Amino acid sequence: MITEGFWYTWVLIPALIFIARVADVSIGTIRIVFVSKGLKLLAPLLGFFEIFIWLLAMTKVFENLDNWLYFIAYSAGFAIGNYIGLLIEEKLALGYANLQIITQKSGIDLARKLSDEGFGVTWNDANGSRGEVTVIYCVIKRSNFKRVTEIIKKYNPRAFYTIEDIRFANQGVFPMRTIQRSVGYFPWRKGK
Repeated sequence: MITEGFWYTWVLIPALIFIARVADVSIGTIRIVFVSKGLKLLAPLLGFFEIFIWLLAMTKVFENLDNWLYFIAYSAGFAIGNYIGLLIEEKLALGYANLQIITQKSGIDLARKLSDEGFGVTWNDANGSRGEVTVIYCVIKRSNFKRVTEIIKKYNPRAFYTIEDIRFANQGVFPMRTIQRSVGYFPWRKGK
C-alpha cells in the first residue's frame, strides 16, 4: 500500500524541486538578457528571486542526498528552465538588431520596400565572390524581425542576410506604432 510519506518523498518534493529549477533558471536566462540590454533595475530584482528560488530547491536536495530522484528532478528542471527561458526571451524580443542583407541582383526594390514600410535603410553597391551585389543595412527593433524577413522573402527570396544584437541605437528611423480605429489601421507619426 502506498503511504502518505511515499507521495511526499517520491512525488511532491521532486515535482517542487523540478518546478523551482524551471522557474529559477528561466528567471536567470531573462536576467542575463536584461543585463546585456543595460536594464539596471530589473536585472538585480530578477536576480533576487532567482537565487531565493534556487536556495529553496537546493535546501531540499541537500536535506536528502540519498534520494536520487531529487537529483534527476533538479537536473531536468535546469534543462527545461533553459529552454523556457529562451522561449520567453524570444517572445519579449527586447532591443534592436542590425540586419545586413546581401543580394546578388539589384536590391534597390527591396531597400525601397523596407523604407516604405518605415524602416531606416542604407544600401550600397559592392563586389562579392560571385560578382556585383547590393549590401543593405537596416537597424530594426527585434520585435519587427518577422515582418522584415517576410518582406525580404517576398521581394528577394534568395537574399543572404545576417542579424546581430545591438545594445543601443540612437537617431534611427523606426516604424511608429499603429493604432486601431473604427475604419482600420492608421500610422500614428509625430509631425504628420
